[in-house]
Amino acid sequence: MSGTAPQTLFDKIWRRHEVARDPGGRTLLYIDRHLLHEGSFHAFAQLRESGRKVRRPDLTFATADHYVPTVNPPGVVMADRYKSKIDGLAENASRHHIVHFGLGDVRRGIVHVVGPEQGITLPGATLVCGDSHTSTHGALGALAFGIGASEVAHVLATQTLWQKRPRQMRIDVSGGFCAGITAKDLILAIIAKIGAGGGAGHSFEYSGEAIRSLDMEGRLTLCNMSIEAGARCGLIAPDDTTFAYLDSKPFAPHGAAWDRALRFWRTLLSDAGARFDRELSIDASVLEPMVTWGTSPQDASPISGVVPDPAKADSAERRATMAHALEYMGLAPGTPLTSVAVDRVFIGSCTNGRITDLRAAAAVAKGRRAVVPAFVSPGSGLVKDAAEAEGLDRIFLAAGFEWRDSACSMCVGMNGDIGAPGERIASTSNRNFEGRQGAKVRTHLMSPAMAAAAAVTGKLTDMRTLD
Repeated sequence: MSGTAPQTLFDKIWRRHEVARDPGGRTLLYIDRHLLHEGSFHAFAQLRESGRKVRRPDLTFATADHYVPTVNPPGVVMADRYKSKIDGLAENASRHHIVHFGLGDVRRGIVHVVGPEQGITLPGATLVCGDSHTSTHGALGALAFGIGASEVAHVLATQTLWQKRPRQMRIDVSGGFCAGITAKDLILAIIAKIGAGGGAGHSFEYSGEAIRSLDMEGRLTLCNMSIEAGARCGLIAPDDTTFAYLDSKPFAPHGAAWDRALRFWRTLLSDAGARFDRELSIDASVLEPMVTWGTSPQDASPISGVVPDPAKADSAERRATMAHALEYMGLAPGTPLTSVAVDRVFIGSCTNGRITDLRAAAAVAKGRRAVVPAFVSPGSGLVKDAAEAEGLDRIFLAAGFEWRDSACSMCVGMNGDIGAPGERIASTSNRNFEGRQGAKVRTHLMSPAMAAAAAVTGKLTDMRTLD
């Protein structure tokens, strides 16, 4: 492609960050921002063994999230296996002069919530983290993707990373969202349509009037789960919604630097006529609230539907995976989804733990009472403070929900927040794999409002039907 040919948003960011290419087709990219959590201890060990230092500590940021308990305030004794990881992150950050949001810091929270709300994530930047849901940050027009432990070490030491250039897929979402339909419903519908591997080897770019109507939190949810369709990353071109969100954020540019950045950011959109390898069109106006029934995010259906019959699948492989999923989930084909009882509800995660998510759940919980155990874990300390300032905590507590501290919590179950074997959980997280929320736990993914509806009814419920 010549220099004057139309470029996609992905093309523009990738080319600005190319350092070198190797004969095998890989590109060495310069990395603008590197986010760390407790899982980075492997990479720091590699640095120590090689005698290297962190190349750009000023571009590196750390926060404790995966192993932090949600039920104990800072300073309370916690399990050694959690404490060692949390302390290790603090020690590594201190040793290498890295900005660290640790226990007791109100800015601490889930890494993919903290990055955007601190203005660390910026349009046109490259951003990596040792976590698959780094695709979240593409909502601000950043090229962001998860990396493995050895790659984390490489970025720490060099501020660069070898990558194979993915293909590109544009997902155009037209029409308007009906009342109660959210970005979580949209992304579950997309994954159900193309499959968990449908985006493998691709970068997604979301476009269209429905995408432009989403607030920043909705865009973050959408890009967060791009990885669940197999995509390397998800991108949304920055616009006035993005710029208003970033304005005055602590680590965003300020003053004259903000004006310069804004002029550049406004150029970050795909040119007319830019070529994509694949195209997909979705009509937002026909979407319904979505829930999952199986053990992959692709196993999703409108709440008005029934548990599907594996015998009707279009391949032997799909029939087998569906049958196995239904056996694990304890569900029979033809069962109305609205008749499926739940045992527990979790609201939080890097997918749906932001302030607008909590507002949506609180709107359903207000004046009602949870009939199954339910808890809320805000995405960061700042989100928690904002929610408490609005009185959302009081709404949840009055409805019988637990109001907890911020962490990854039951999304991944590394901090003790897990369900009991056989429990069925309505969850706002991003994965419903076998054992994800505890051994033999059955997970149904949905939006925050739908999760709150499940809490107050004890079953999967279309929140639009509540009086």
